[in-house]
Amino acid sequence: MSALRPFKATDLFKFNNVNLDIWTETYGISFYLTYLSRWPDLCSVQEAPSGRMMGYIFGKAEGDGVEHHGHVTAITVAPEYRRLGLARKMMNLLELVSDDVYKGFFVDLYVRCTNDLAINMYEGFGYSVYRRVEQYYGSLGLGKAAKDEEDAFDMRKPLSRDPHRRSVRTNGRDIIISAREAP
Repeated sequence: MSALRPFKATDLFKFNNVNLDIWTETYGISFYLTYLSRWPDLCSVQEAPSGRMMGYIFGKAEGDGVEHHGHVTAITVAPEYRRLGLARKMMNLLELVSDDVYKGFFVDLYVRCTNDLAINMYEGFGYSVYRRVEQYYGSLGLGKAAKDEEDAFDMRKPLSRDPHRRSVRTNGRDIIISAREAP
């Protein structure tokens, strides 16, 4: 059993058990606080009855015109709480807010091309690869030292404003761009 609730600034003192995972990107405090101040409705946490953090998601709204969309910047679940459907609940909420509040055309996210488990999970949630971004993680100065310069898949899922699914493509794995070209 868990509670899905808005992420609070004080949660930054409680998320070490989640952030210590090798696949989780960790950012500076100002990064998290900026998201909480600009897009609080796209930042949430899964919490155990004991108050222990089980996972969190941070998102934002960005883009103009038909490129206006919700973006999953960070989602992670602590290893001991995986395979309980927590990521799906957090993604569902972010998609709902991106659709109903921000009126986005799609939701996108970036995932390491080597993270097969996450890619399969996102595909199960209805996302598809839109394109491959070469050296995405190294270009941003993010990531763990052993994984710098790694490519990412830009994965997307259309929302209700895109009934014809123009924001996705079937051959996304074949479209390769440099990190400089990615917004």
